[in-house]
Amino acid sequence: MLPEEVAKLIGKTGDTAILEVERGAIKKLADAVGDSNPLYWDEEYARASRYGGIIAPPGFFGWPVRWTGNMPLLLPLRLEVMDIIAKAGYSRILDGGIEYEFFHPVYAGDILASVPKVTSITEREPKGSKMLFSVIEVTYINPNADIVAKARQTLIHR
Repeated sequence: MLPEEVAKLIGKTGDTAILEVERGAIKKLADAVGDSNPLYWDEEYARASRYGGIIAPPGFFGWPVRWTGNMPLLLPLRLEVMDIIAKAGYSRILDGGIEYEFFHPVYAGDILASVPKVTSITEREPKGSKMLFSVIEVTYINPNADIVAKARQTLIHR
């Protein structure tokens, strides 16, 4: 059974962050991972493609327009969840992975809204050791109000 303060987190939505998808950042990311797909850097090629312009590689949603602190992509909601769960006795954390669901391409120049939400927290007890699995889903919305992607990150707390 989940501690009450932990159960209250389920369904909680964090602050919306605004992200800018810059053409130069798209190219730098593609270069960094060795992806030579011309859709990420060649304007003429991309314009002639079915996309009609430069697109971002899957999973790249740009950078925050404004942020405070040193880690711009670390969500305040995630920090709150980790803190409350740690206070409930689960202070060790393991990254359980991230799953993406893509709906529309992200274009160079897009300004995206990203909205985080705690979608689930479940308890499991394998081999006598209780663990919590928290899932935060971030929905990315483009300037046309289309959902372009959803990212679900799982953290394992022990």
